Amino acid sequence: MQAQPLVSCVVLNTNRRDDTLECLRSLQRGSYSRLRVFVLDCQSTDGSVLAVQSAFPHVRVMRLDRNLGYAGNNNVGIRAALDDGADWVFILNEDTVLAPDCIVRLLEAGRVDPRIGIVGPMVYHHDEPDVIQSAGGGLTRLWRDYHYRQNERDEGEVRDPRPVQWVSGCAILVRRDVIESVGGLDERYFIYWEETEWCIRAAAAGWRIVHVPAAKVWHKGVQRHYRPAPSVTYYSTRNRLLTLTNHRAPVLAQAAAWAHIVRTLVSWSVKPKWRDMRPHRDAMWRGAIDFIQSRWGQMPR
Repeated sequence: MQAQPLVSCVVLNTNRRDDTLECLRSLQRGSYSRLRVFVLDCQSTDGSVLAVQSAFPHVRVMRLDRNLGYAGNNNVGIRAALDDGADWVFILNEDTVLAPDCIVRLLEAGRVDPRIGIVGPMVYHHDEPDVIQSAGGGLTRLWRDYHYRQNERDEGEVRDPRPVQWVSGCAILVRRDVIESVGGLDERYFIYWEETEWCIRAAAAGWRIVHVPAAKVWHKGVQRHYRPAPSVTYYSTRNRLLTLTNHRAPVLAQAAAWAHIVRTLVSWSVKPKWRDMRPHRDAMWRGAIDFIQSRWGQMPR
């Protein structure tokens, strides 16, 4: 009988003690037994490290002395997981709660075809447990990213795994062979677009990306009426342009992206109704300039 694959779960934490503890409790209630958990703590001051070590002594806590963002911090965990012999690496946001059979369902989908390299669950809004936050993601012909079925109520009509172009980074299970063949997350991104780029890179290398509706996760972030901060506008602008360039998106898509930036900057500058968008305007401008000047990593203060 073939041994169960070893799954290593990587959870980032920065002063989110209660959320992280709830996430770990949901992992502990899970039905998959061959699981190891790494919590990477980035200079928390809320007692997170002691709380995790006390409640979950089997969890390996790693302290980060500087913040490399979602991409860089997770890469530290990914390397530790691979060094520990992981067959699959499960990157999981600390503000998520898993159904007990989530990992089992994801692995069942991955076993169907050895070329399935990345799988993701159905992600629901935590405050609206039957409303979908993400059923996988796609790209339009102009390379705009979007979530399938976002903010739709789940009526249970779709249960079979299906191919998608990318899956939400709040819960993404990646086969070891994928990481060894295409590398980890691109640390230039810091945060936003990095999971999409990772999936694009994997697909270009011949790997399949699959969404598994029967695997369920509830995510506290990005509620239905979520309003992003200017920093999100900065990263989304810069990192989308980086993705378009790195993956040689069609000229039409690149031209459309720049046209959208120019049009938005003008609108947010001259139209009185968008006066409250001036911080986002400045962030978009900074993101475009930093892309041109190849400045990556964390947004300048």
